Amino acid sequence: MPVIGVSKFEHFFRAAAGLDVDKADLKRYSNFVNQKLHDMLVVSEAAAKSNQRDIIQPWDLPITKGLQESMHDFRDLDEELDLASILQELTALPPLDLSLSVETEARLPAIAGGLSVALARAFRIIEPDHKNPASEQWQRTTRIFDLLL
Repeated sequence: MPVIGVSKFEHFFRAAAGLDVDKADLKRYSNFVNQKLHDMLVVSEAAAKSNQRDIIQPWDLPITKGLQESMHDFRDLDEELDLASILQELTALPPLDLSLSVETEARLPAIAGGLSVALARAFRIIEPDHKNPASEQWQRTTRIFDLLL
């Protein structure tokens, strides 16, 4: 990630949840976002196939109420920080059997942003007194997301 991107994400985690992250955290973050997007797209692919379509549409994405709210919160933060373009470059699309519609692909940065807000706030819920998440907090927090997404 370019240096400008690193500083923006550090600022993002401070703005979203009062967290201090470093470069090692940003690697973990990138892995988290890509894994959760992959998981969501696998479910979306199954939904499209069950409806006998060969393209994944936005309504196939498993967006929960909480994730939708986090996406709205990200939008507000993104107006200040301009992270969506960096997220678009950061997210690696997994190989899928089906194609994504243009609309679905356009939503991926916002979904990644919503996952980012949810992740940052989950750290504060799990460890309210920690400002710099350690490896153990990353593991616990990502395991919780694995249960839910």
